[in-house]
Amino acid sequence: MSKKEKKLSDKKYEQELYELQVELCKLQEWVKQTGQRVIIIFEGRDAAGKGGVIKRILEKVSPRIFQINALPAPTERQKSQMYYQRYIERFPAAGEVIIFDRSWYNRAGVEPVMGFCSDEEHARFLKRTPAVEQAIVDDGIILIKYWFEVSQEVQAGRFQKRIDDPCKQWKLSPMDLTAQQKWDEYSEAKDKMFVATDSKHAPWFVVNSDDKKTARLNCISHLLSRIPYEEMPFTKPEIKKSKGQTYNPIDYEYNVVPEKY
Repeated sequence: MSKKEKKLSDKKYEQELYELQVELCKLQEWVKQTGQRVIIIFEGRDAAGKGGVIKRILEKVSPRIFQINALPAPTERQKSQMYYQRYIERFPAAGEVIIFDRSWYNRAGVEPVMGFCSDEEHARFLKRTPAVEQAIVDDGIILIKYWFEVSQEVQAGRFQKRIDDPCKQWKLSPMDLTAQQKWDEYSEAKDKMFVATDSKHAPWFVVNSDDKKTARLNCISHLLSRIPYEEMPFTKPEIKKSKGQTYNPIDYEYNVVPEKY
């Protein structure tokens, strides 16, 4: 996805975002009525803007259809399971779109860089994943994978904002604090991941995210283009009002929130 040369105005951004969100609602109804199953994977550099895109995708749709998964560190029991198992448990049923905010690709990025898996486990993951994803696609699930790329300078600036802003400090993680120091290691891990897992049946799509607004629009627009949805017919219902009040409310003194603003 190419960067736009001129920065979008807030008005233009909000207008284009709303139009894309309308299309997401159309996609949602198509998924619901046709029983489609969709998996969207969001991977990338720390502070690359994945969360911002996911937030805008989910903003106008139903959480019953669009469901987000951001799995915590595995338990001791999960560590003894087949690696993909805890992710497969979250796969979509008919009429669902499942978003993974980081996914099984933890084993291709953060785990080898931080020493959370062995070299053998890393190599086995890279070898097996294309076949696993082929099985997903062969079962009729639409699988879309995004990698969010951000420059080292922009990443550093976003980390500093998280440090300085009390409302963003919760976003900081131990992994964030090593991202700049291990920049080259993460770059090498990403390159190995792309070589091994960028396949015809499950390709990677890179989102340049130094500019958050254009990244959001580019990603959502591309996502819509990857799913062959159709606008489903909608008959506007008629709202019928009560013919008259027949209920006498109880005379009860309620606690009212004081108006300070």
